[in-house]
Amino acid sequence: MTEPDLFALEAAVVGQPKRSRWRRYLGPVLAVSTVEGTPLAEVTDTDTDHKHFVLTKTSGEFVVRIEKRSWSDPFEQFGPVRFRFVDGTDREVGTARARGPIKSRQLSLRTERGRRLFLTRQGLSAEWHLTEADPAESPAPEILGRVTMSTIDAWIGLQQYVVEMAPGLDASERQTVVASVVCLHLIRRPPGEGSAVV
Repeated sequence: MTEPDLFALEAAVVGQPKRSRWRRYLGPVLAVSTVEGTPLAEVTDTDTDHKHFVLTKTSGEFVVRIEKRSWSDPFEQFGPVRFRFVDGTDREVGTARARGPIKSRQLSLRTERGRRLFLTRQGLSAEWHLTEADPAESPAPEILGRVTMSTIDAWIGLQQYVVEMAPGLDASERQTVVASVVCLHLIRRPPGEGSAVV
């Protein structure tokens, strides 16, 4: 069976893989699948400092490396956080930035071709909207996508994100959006820490 093209899809699910409640988990940080549940890719943590993550397809094909850079580690909670998306030739193919005391409120994205996008949380809801302009500006910008978070295992606190993207986004832009949802999760649930960041 042919594996679906991840960045040709208008919707995908990024979520924490299921695991035993009683054993130490050693698998990928996140898994990416179709809405129907077909596995597409996974995200692995490649160092003990939790600064480098790799998105690979289920076939083993490298997709992108996500590098986390913060203003100053001791004050990371207060300073801005920047993520770089790097391809197999070490070329930057996108970025995501978050700032402010509640960094999960909004991520500012830049795609491979330089297009600016914003992923902004809607109040205290579990939904983020993807737009080309800051939603705080007037008039309200067109919504190019939605990310909806839900808890799939309340006991452990596992979460998933349904990512919906407009047909007008090209493959490189969808790659940036999916990678930014990985970043959103890393901000909300830093590896090695048990509590969620809202």
